[in-house]
Amino acid sequence: MTADDDLLLLGVRHHGPGSARAVRAALDAYRPQCVLIEGPPEADALTALAGDPAMRPPVALLAHVVDEPARAGFWPFAEFSPEWVALRWAAKAGAEVRFVDLPAAHTLALRDAEADDGADPSPTAPDAQHVPAAPDIAGTGADAAGDEGDGAAEGGSDPGTGSDDDPVAAVRIDPLAVLARTAGYEDPERWWEDAVEHRTAAGHSSGTDGADGATGTTADAQGAEEERRAAALAPFAALAEAMTALRETYGDGGHTRDPVREAHMRLRVREARRAHARTAVVCGAWHVPALAAKTTATADRALLKGLPKVKVETTWVPWTHRRLARASGYGAGIDSPGWYRHLFTAPDRPVTRWMTKVAGLLREEDYPVSSAHVIEAVRLADTLAAMRGRPLAGLGETTDAIRAVMCDGSDVPLALIQDRLVVGDVLGEVPPDAPAVPLARDLAREQRALRLKPEALERELELDLRKDLDAARSRLLHRLRLLRIGWGEPAAGRNGHGTFREAWRLRWEPEAAIQVAEAGIWGTTVESAASARAEDLAVHATTLAEVTAVAEQCLPAGLSGALPTVMRVLADRAALDADVAHLAAALPALVRAVRYGDVRGTDSAALGTVAHGLAQRICVGFPAACTGLDADAARSLRTHLDEVHRAIGLLPGPDAPAATAAAPGPDPARELRDRWAAVLRTLAERDESIPGLLRGAAARLLMDDGRLDAAEAARLMGLALSPGTPPGEAAAWIEGFLAGGGILLVHDERLLALIDGWLAGVSGESFTDVLPLLRRTFSDFEPGVRRSVGELVRRGPAVARRGTGPADAGLPGFGADLDDRRADAAAHTVRLLLGTLTTTDLGELGDD
Repeated sequence: MTADDDLLLLGVRHHGPGSARAVRAALDAYRPQCVLIEGPPEADALTALAGDPAMRPPVALLAHVVDEPARAGFWPFAEFSPEWVALRWAAKAGAEVRFVDLPAAHTLALRDAEADDGADPSPTAPDAQHVPAAPDIAGTGADAAGDEGDGAAEGGSDPGTGSDDDPVAAVRIDPLAVLARTAGYEDPERWWEDAVEHRTAAGHSSGTDGADGATGTTADAQGAEEERRAAALAPFAALAEAMTALRETYGDGGHTRDPVREAHMRLRVREARRAHARTAVVCGAWHVPALAAKTTATADRALLKGLPKVKVETTWVPWTHRRLARASGYGAGIDSPGWYRHLFTAPDRPVTRWMTKVAGLLREEDYPVSSAHVIEAVRLADTLAAMRGRPLAGLGETTDAIRAVMCDGSDVPLALIQDRLVVGDVLGEVPPDAPAVPLARDLAREQRALRLKPEALERELELDLRKDLDAARSRLLHRLRLLRIGWGEPAAGRNGHGTFREAWRLRWEPEAAIQVAEAGIWGTTVESAASARAEDLAVHATTLAEVTAVAEQCLPAGLSGALPTVMRVLADRAALDADVAHLAAALPALVRAVRYGDVRGTDSAALGTVAHGLAQRICVGFPAACTGLDADAARSLRTHLDEVHRAIGLLPGPDAPAATAAAPGPDPARELRDRWAAVLRTLAERDESIPGLLRGAAARLLMDDGRLDAAEAARLMGLALSPGTPPGEAAAWIEGFLAGGGILLVHDERLLALIDGWLAGVSGESFTDVLPLLRRTFSDFEPGVRRSVGELVRRGPAVARRGTGPADAGLPGFGADLDDRRADAAAHTVRLLLGTLTTTDLGELGDD
């Protein structure tokens, strides 16, 4: 800290609870008329919202390029951030607030310029959403003193800071690490806790006692006031002195953007000093020596001359503790935001209160934790702190004590504590009147109307589409998915086709604000934006399957306005596409939309017309498409064969609402299924020009539909396994036929006998070739089916042990001679269960 009569420089560690309390005490003592804070000046108009009761941290300032919302940066604030404390203090005291860092207009432009030059402006930025994690206002080490090893993800206030061409200059100095080593500590975090965080409780208490004891003469009162002021400012003076020594030794410490940023800060400080009698500056301690330096305004303006610039907009957005954690990618340089929040909100007895929180969490998760556990854990943590020479038990000591006392040495519950308490899932809130794009305001209105509050903690939502509220929620979530706003995703394995229920997994992430801003180009409301987006996706789709996927998304999203355009594109693309594989890939999604669209009350008649036309064209072209294929192509077309078969079976039949007794005319759906069955029979009975995999699959589909009896299936199998058929082709036929399940072989031993006889006659050389195919086929069977087939093979199929004459032909799966006595007993039991057993039958059963 440096303090003139009209200027107070408060160097802080961003997101440090000790710094936050010290800033509050210093501001109370100095009472500035203007407070300057490290942050983008474009957000000056938003500072008043910090005093709004509806604003609840963690929150972040979001700055994005007007024409390209994906080019954006975040400056996060937590409850324990010194900058947030300064904002709140100014709002309460009526002091003016300004941000003084390099404008976001320059910061975002510089980052892109560096990227064009081949530098990496954000070496640690996440890549999932392609959103730059603009430097939070934070950085642990270096921005405690500046910007510790941060790139765009963790770079003080500089989203664009990154590697330079000079590898030596690219090595950044971590001021906290230097100070920690000087003090004999290997861990900078531990040194900071011991030197600052763990000593604030005593300082806070002594300050309170001093205020209560100032009851003497006026001179005594003035003296006590001066002492309190000196005590409040002393920590900042010590930290400023240390940073001055470091800057003299290391210069900018590898933070090559800092001279430009600090030049702009000095210009803003001069403006404030001319307008106000007392000005306080809250910034990273690393910058304090530079702000106190005697430079001219001309020299500072020269540093800023010629900087690239873009047009930006700013607003407040919710943030989360998880995003403050360094490991999350959008880090602010702290590993344990939940712990820091606890230190800030519970300065008295922090260890005891922390253990109580941990015990409560473990009890919620059904771990047996009693009050005795809490008492012993506190004692152990204090003992560990004393043994390690620490003024107070820190996170390391409390964690070790919790592991030993409450977790019985297990790291499993400890991981839960780390996730839920040490980091936490706190999600901030911003006032409804905060500046936002129209789409964001409409989304917030929809969320309130549907009682869908965004939450940082992941949760599952079950929807019953027969209820108006749940149906509206489903439409909103589907529209957001179309807009690529990652709030909700369908829960895997929970949604069943044709049901009235949906399951969603919801989790609101801060970068969703960027996604909403990006989606704002499509419209001002969620519905209009989703409709425009759907139309654009359909028009620019490259395949027919992509168009049908858009059509399928439009129905659950309730986008009736977009359907005419999507259907026009779909009809045009389907008429021009002659590739059977493309048509087959598009049909299933289209049929699902036709079949289940009425669950949400949407009109899918037009989709039905296109689906029937598509299916007819598939029936015409499928046999020719199956001719002359190699193994890989046959396997790919086999997938289409199964999907088309299921899709055609789902089209409305004579018992569906589309067909009634009052309109007994031709049934297009039944005619289509009959035509498809004819296609399958053609495939099953063709020669070897069609791969055996497809011929076997077609035979199995016909048999499952009841259009091929067991005797005919045995005939086709006999032909496919005849001695003249190459073993590889025969094995492929078996694979296609049995892919629907092996239970068929258990119930019809004639088919098993055919396979058994063929396999026994395969030569040793050919057996080696077909073994992988057979192994793959039989490995897909259920364990119980494999076991039953194995038992049948071991004893030999019944058909193989009998003669082949008509007198020997028994029922499939049974021996030649039935035991009439046992059969009669079984028949009596069945009749008894059905309630048809007479008194005479009971008498006969008793005699037996």
